[in-house]
Amino acid sequence: MKKTVEVAAAVIVDDSGRVLATQRGYGPMKDGWEFPGGKIEPGETGEQAIVREIREELAVDIEIDNALGTVEWDYPDFHLTMHCYRCHVKNGHVTLLEHESARWLSPDSLHSVDWLPADRVILPWIKD
Repeated sequence: MKKTVEVAAAVIVDDSGRVLATQRGYGPMKDGWEFPGGKIEPGETGEQAIVREIREELAVDIEIDNALGTVEWDYPDFHLTMHCYRCHVKNGHVTLLEHESARWLSPDSLHSVDWLPADRVILPWIKD
């Protein structure tokens, strides 16, 4: 049986409706594009995890606007449960501490990067 990895992902939207996409800088899925976030630690809620992870990865404080839904995805080596939240930057400037690259994408250009499979599921959920 595959192990399950439970993560939280942030769909960070700016004032002009652009969405932040980040490119993985490490691991087996290096170079794939994703919504930033990470593993939910024991005793932590998805909301607590996403605020902590974004501070650790991007050096900004975010505010959660609403929960978008949960993606269940089978990768070859594990099952992913990804809780997704629409957020905005409360304070700070995005600084890449773990990612290789980042882009702010307009709703029309969301498909211009090579999203990881589970992250592709979220794209239709993003509305202004």
